[in-house]
Amino acid sequence: MSTKNVAEQIVDQLIEAGVERIYGIVGDSLNPIVDAVRRSGGAKAGGIDWIHVRHEEAAAFAAAAEAQLTGKLAVCAGSCGPGNLHLINGLYDANRSGAPVLAIASQIPSVQIGASFFQETHPDRLFIECSVYAELISTPEQSPRVVHSALQHAVAKSGVAVITLPGDVADQPIGGAAPSYVRTARPTLVPAAVDVEKLAAAMNAAETVAIFAGAGVRDARAELLQLAEVVGAPIGHSLRGKEYVQYDNPFDIGMTGLLGYGAAHAGIHDADLLLLIGTDFPYNQFLPDKVRTAQIDNAAEKLGRRTSLDFAVHGDAKSTLAALLPLVERKTDRRFLDRTLEQHNKLMTKVVGAYTKPVKQRTPIHPEYAASILDDIAAVDAIFTTDTGMCNVWTARYLNPNGQRRFISSALHGSMANALPHAIGAQVAFPTRQVVSMSGDGGLSMLLGELVTVAMYRLPVKVVVFNNSTLGMVKLEMLVDGIPDFGVDVPATNYAAVAAALGIFSTRIEDPSDLESGMRSALEHDGPALVDIVTDPNALSLPPTITGEQVKGFAMAMSRMVMNGGVGEAVQMAKSNLRNMPLPSQLDPRG
Repeated sequence: MSTKNVAEQIVDQLIEAGVERIYGIVGDSLNPIVDAVRRSGGAKAGGIDWIHVRHEEAAAFAAAAEAQLTGKLAVCAGSCGPGNLHLINGLYDANRSGAPVLAIASQIPSVQIGASFFQETHPDRLFIECSVYAELISTPEQSPRVVHSALQHAVAKSGVAVITLPGDVADQPIGGAAPSYVRTARPTLVPAAVDVEKLAAAMNAAETVAIFAGAGVRDARAELLQLAEVVGAPIGHSLRGKEYVQYDNPFDIGMTGLLGYGAAHAGIHDADLLLLIGTDFPYNQFLPDKVRTAQIDNAAEKLGRRTSLDFAVHGDAKSTLAALLPLVERKTDRRFLDRTLEQHNKLMTKVVGAYTKPVKQRTPIHPEYAASILDDIAAVDAIFTTDTGMCNVWTARYLNPNGQRRFISSALHGSMANALPHAIGAQVAFPTRQVVSMSGDGGLSMLLGELVTVAMYRLPVKVVVFNNSTLGMVKLEMLVDGIPDFGVDVPATNYAAVAAALGIFSTRIEDPSDLESGMRSALEHDGPALVDIVTDPNALSLPPTITGEQVKGFAMAMSRMVMNGGVGEAVQMAKSNLRNMPLPSQLDPRG
């Protein structure tokens, strides 16, 4: 029997773990791994495919999306030095999103490590902060157990594992079998009975209860809705919780925070007791500080790190709610729930609805209207990937989940340029499903080369570009802080022409009356397509609850703009946004 080299054994271990592909860029120290992939015969033959991207950052994002959507291990790779360094941003996103990803960071020849050799870096040190496991393979004999441990860490801890592999070690022969990959079902984390009893007593004593839920309720939707029905609790949700909480939910009151909409902010501030379930919502300024608060989470280290708690339960959402429900008494007074739902309905029809209904004939196109049309015509089981910034706002407010659609964003890491590479990973993993990348022009231009990847593999990704020639979210941040926007605008670019040059079906839309037909033509196209929508750069999203200080800052920035000669821009911004500014009676009295 012929002896395999280390690279071949690693590829065998990946195949055993169910890996079908590696995203990356070939090169020097990574060549033994790439050649082992080639000789595996490809996924159709029971081996592994190599997905050649244009930038290693995109490789990590693609792997992150695949892992989140499938729940299975995904793999990316980078060559020594700059190659694996490019992985780091996507790996941060993957790790913070809880995506099981293995990164193969190849290294310079082992004999040269520590001598300031060409392209020398130390990935085993550099990636520690964005991983659950990072280790250097320094000998062939060490490789099987390190790779096994990396695989187990990535899956068990739902995060990134990094193996640093010198090219010379990868090419050395190795005998013997590697440890078998271990598969187990997802465990249940049952809470301590005493903690559940304390929480039940607090809920029974509270006159009104509100719930704020995150992605941690993905397996506990039925129990969540049952609890809300028993205690008459309105349910707000985070961006990552949207796809699990919002649809077919008679208790839904939207989101809070800068991306928020609806009555979530009011609901969680006006209750006697706020129950946080499966969420690590980071913006403590949007959480109440004068409301008794309880939290349920399967990660004990997250309990109380965003806001002070009166009650805490360490357990997964499904087990905890199942234990809690028999102990909770039904609340017959539904006035708080009814009042909050009525407020939510008014905000959705008069505030969020105002973003779309009056703007059907306005140019430049209002992005809210474009997003609402996309929601109407996208597939029932579409996978949406969304760029950080204003595209996240339009996704949060105008794209509706239904139990089949999926939503991927850089919600915790907040990286630009994530949508297109996330879409690549999603489409490779689900070749027959509609995948839509909601890209801002700023994000798309940052990793624009990945359109080449889409064209190369003829991936039927649909790229919808909200092209406003500005960094809209940054502009808003400046304005509410009373700072005139500066350095946020970029030259107008025809991305439809760029896509067409690559052989990608494309259309550019400047008239709102062409939105539906233009987007339909792209969504129905058999292959990759790009829709370049020229949107209003002054259409800025404002939170549903705004403090007086924020309005003051916005007005101050507008005044400075006029004084500095920007009268035209100030007038246009007023026309675009004054319809969305709150009346004095709508301002948050806490601000």
